[in-house]
Amino acid sequence: MEALLPYLVALGCLGLVMGCLTWCARLIRRRGGTGGGLGAALAAYEEAFRATSHASHYEIRAQADRKDPLESPDRRRRRSRKRA
Repeated sequence: MEALLPYLVALGCLGLVMGCLTWCARLIRRRGGTGGGLGAALAAYEEAFRATSHASHYEIRAQADRKDPLESPDRRRRRSRKRA
């Protein structure tokens, strides 16, 4: 058992570092706090290794950039009728 202890400690440290980096990546993506270079590097990585994730990244960015048009304050509100 003593012979495996250094390997288990190294494996535990590696798992901890990978978990912290994953958490940081999720936090940065959620908040949108990445700079231009880091955002481009993450997008290039996703394009190369995760094609579906890369495509959904652009779709999510497009949805975030869309904004609802503001109506004039003196107009009445119109309710949109949604058909089922």
